[in-house]
Amino acid sequence: MKTTSQLPRCLKPAWFSLLTALAIQWSGGTAQANIRLEATGGPFYARLESYLIHNDGEWAAIAFYRSPDCVPGDFNLLEFFDPAALDCPSFVGGFEIWKNGPWAGDQSPIQSELKLTGPMPIWFVSWTELQTAIADDVLTIEELVAVPSLLVGAATSFTETLHPSEGAQQTKTTIVASGFLEDGRKFTYQATETKNTLRHVKIEFR
Repeated sequence: MKTTSQLPRCLKPAWFSLLTALAIQWSGGTAQANIRLEATGGPFYARLESYLIHNDGEWAAIAFYRSPDCVPGDFNLLEFFDPAALDCPSFVGGFEIWKNGPWAGDQSPIQSELKLTGPMPIWFVSWTELQTAIADDVLTIEELVAVPSLLVGAATSFTETLHPSEGAQQTKTTIVASGFLEDGRKFTYQATETKNTLRHVKIEFR
């Protein structure tokens, strides 16, 4: 067996770089790089959390990562998380940055960024009517469809940057979207939340 002194000169830099990288990983050294993975929106149907619904006081916006037709009839949209959502095609794609990776016990990424991969449903409803519909802490897809003020839109531009509370030191979500309603009007939708508090929401139709 050749020793490192007997290795061809061209292989020595690569050999020692590999040994250094492995040593850092095994020792848990701080120099270990973060891990970047592809993302498809996570196990969620829509950006709709019971304690943090994006609204500007007049309208509420609900962006669907996956088709509304794929939401089970008995699923409470306010619960947000459903592993079964991963079986539905996603309208978004992008990347996630993890400290160690989900296989290493990380509960969530440090950061994710999503963009459109196809026209994305975004629905708008009167904030007052939605508050009435969720008074019992349950909102099914059928109840959402039945809200009288419902405006159905499709985003032609959508970007979401997320720093999740389980993984990031400074939690933040930023959404910037635009598209068209079924009646032909154009919409814009922007939202920023930090530390689980809405800081800015802008919803416009024109």
